[in-house]
Parts: sequence; structure tokens; C-alpha cells
Amino acid sequence: MTIVEKAAYLKGLAEGLDVENASKEGKLWGVLCELISDMAHEIEDLQESNLDHAGALDDISEELSYLEELVCDLDVPEDFCEDCEDGDCSKCCFCDDDDDELEYDGIIYDVTCPVCGIDISFDEETLEEGSIVCPQCGELLEFDLEAEDEEEEKEDD
Repeated sequence: MTIVEKAAYLKGLAEGLDVENASKEGKLWGVLCELISDMAHEIEDLQESNLDHAGALDDISEELSYLEELVCDLDVPEDFCEDCEDGDCSKCCFCDDDDDELEYDGIIYDVTCPVCGIDISFDEETLEEGSIVCPQCGELLEFDLEAEDEEEEKEDD
């Protein structure tokens, strides 16, 4: 028996109690039976939707497996380092060696956004552009390089 059939059975039992619909008890039973019926139909719709999604997920999984088979059949270069076992990942481009941090030889500038307070780091090239957009709040932060040059001239005097 499905959940919708069970709700209909319960409604029939409530009607068989011969409670008058105009009484308080009759109104309560009527509303409860209607609520249970609505919930049963909603649950049935959700179950059907869940089955549809599961089928679509199975289709995607099969396609992904097919693509994995295609990729795995490709020729792998001889100098592939097999998950970095030899510790030298400079020979291949198939893995990420997360242990090494990227090194930057230039100057890194830090500024705090006056609107949201996030710290933003940028390089000299961005400083020369004269502005940067805060990645968190979208505020345009402008840099006045001429004022810095004037301060340096005053210090030299």
C-alpha cells in the first residue's frame, strides 16, 4: 500500500466515525485528513523526483567512467614521476607538488580595505596601474604615486 493509499484509508476511517463535520471534532478530523493527504502527495512527488535524479546521476557516472577510460589509455611520458616518488616534480606536468610554495622575487605590497577591513596583497605592476578592486566588497582602492614621489623629494631636501 502506498503512502497516498494509506492517507485515503485513514480519511475513510475518519468518515466512518460518524462525527459531524460541523462539530469541533469533525472539523479537526477533516483538516487533519486533508493535511495528511497533501503530505502524502508531496512525499510521493519527492520520491519520484529523487528517482529521476538518481537515474541522471547514474548516466553521468557512466559517462565519467567512459572518459576516465579514454584518458587512462593515453600514452604517459616516460619521465612521469609516479606521484612524486622521486621527489622531483620538475620533470612532469601531471602532478601538483603542494609542498613547495611559489616564490616571487618582486616586491609585494599589502593594503587594508577601508570599507570591509580585508587585507589585500598585490605586486608592483598592480601598484603602477594605480588602483585595485577589493575582492570582498568591490570597493575601488586607488593609489596616488605622485604624492609618494613628492614626499621623497621633501625628504631629500
